[in-house]
Amino acid sequence: MAAVSTTVPAVKERLALSALTMTVLVVAVALSAGVGSFAGLALIRRLGLVAAMRAAVVATAAALLLIGWAPDRAMAAVAYGLSGMALGCIDVSANTRAAAVERHYGRSIFASFYAAWSAAGVAAALLTAGTARLGWSAEYTLTAQAGLVLALALTVRSHALPAESPFAVSDHEESVELGRGLWWRLAPFGLVLLVAYVIDSTVSSWSTLYLRQTLDTALSVAPLAYAAYQVGTVTGRACADHLVRTIGPVAVVRSATLLTATALAGLAAAPAWPYAVLAAACTGLGVSALVPLCLASAGRLRPGAAEAVLARMNVFNYTGVLVGGAASGVVGSTGHFRLAYAIPAALALAILATARSFNHRFPA
Repeated sequence: MAAVSTTVPAVKERLALSALTMTVLVVAVALSAGVGSFAGLALIRRLGLVAAMRAAVVATAAALLLIGWAPDRAMAAVAYGLSGMALGCIDVSANTRAAAVERHYGRSIFASFYAAWSAAGVAAALLTAGTARLGWSAEYTLTAQAGLVLALALTVRSHALPAESPFAVSDHEESVELGRGLWWRLAPFGLVLLVAYVIDSTVSSWSTLYLRQTLDTALSVAPLAYAAYQVGTVTGRACADHLVRTIGPVAVVRSATLLTATALAGLAAAPAWPYAVLAAACTGLGVSALVPLCLASAGRLRPGAAEAVLARMNVFNYTGVLVGGAASGVVGSTGHFRLAYAIPAALALAILATARSFNHRFPA
């Protein structure tokens, strides 16, 4: 997905797409990812986690190739839609496994899964910047990215948890009754997830274009804000589990929220690209812990049906991606990308009202 985001300017220029058209494509990715989330849930129940994940990884590689070599706008739209579908399936399958492993250990480790996700985002962004520096076109950059993603399909395999674990996942999770009141219990986490993905989508989808257009940087420099954002995200998620065990989830959520709001304000006011890159890194550092903490907390509401709960949480996830990507794209298409970062800075403060909902306890 980092490969998709950081090649937006190159694809836009190659196909002569307007900023508004690229916004529509970003919206299509979010919508198709929401559909892919529930399709992934169906695949998990029918084929199992490993098969669902492999299928999604292969589909992602195919989407990257299609985006890179799309001859026209119609094919590009299909390719971006396929990438969203694959992302939704990967999300629900990886989150389900992460929830099961965390329940088995009985302590906070969910963020470590997301740290690995973000580390790959850094590598992909730097690869895009490096190939642009060498003069590669978007076609060859995305082909190289697709080859790396396809290699992941060979590494996806099952790791069984001990059967005697009281937190091990049942083979019949879908039979667990979710209850009508589940949506209300998910609401606080859903709000945090919504705002977090508005911020994530705004930085991920448009930071490259922000540096390129507003701050007038070269194509080889423009992806660095995304890379810095992901570096901050990796750092924050690598530390999040330890911080949760040390100072508690409520303090982590509050501190992360204040840092995120301050960093976004700095990104909006950046006078030159080095300041924007630093602000993007701080934004990633702040927002990084919010998503895994939300999903881990939600998964514990119905431990026997984590995959169904997490699929529902993805409604908030992709609504945030949809709102963030579309709103910032529309604002950016009018030449006001700075405003597109100032607005999420204010939204981030709303998370403070939900912090108490994260005061959970792990089983002994």
